Amino acid sequence: MIDKQELTRVIEAELAESELFVVQVTVSRDNIVEVLLDTMGEGVTIDDCVRVNNAVLAAFDRDVEDYELTVGSYGISSPLLLPRQYEKNLGGEVEVLTADGRKLKGVLSQAGEEAFTVGVPTKVKVEGKKRPEIQVVPVVLRYDEIKYTKNIIKV
Repeated sequence: MIDKQELTRVIEAELAESELFVVQVTVSRDNIVEVLLDTMGEGVTIDDCVRVNNAVLAAFDRDVEDYELTVGSYGISSPLLLPRQYEKNLGGEVEVLTADGRKLKGVLSQAGEEAFTVGVPTKVKVEGKKRPEIQVVPVVLRYDEIKYTKNIIKV
């Protein structure tokens, strides 16, 4: 079976001088390998996938390890998994499901190593006014407090 840590090391070494980064590497018990990439730039190209595919093929001999390899782009509709993906999507609208079951929608305004901030439109009672006003309230969430964060895609 292919060593997942060694595989990830090979891929990260190949991507070191680019804006590409590894989002997820999975190796099944049947040696089915899936590598998902993302980029801080405009998107993952077929050439990027071929480059990573060739690096893996050069590092892991198919005659020694019989494996199936798929290299692709992490989908825009897939949940964000890494702080780097949150950074990439700053300013975009997201939907967050918290671990306690709250669903929040708003604009991703900050992202760090431990937490991120979403500006959520919320009805707020303003002193001196009869009706509440909708204001954007910053909500800070730690990554371990959420089930998922997804981009809201508008067409």
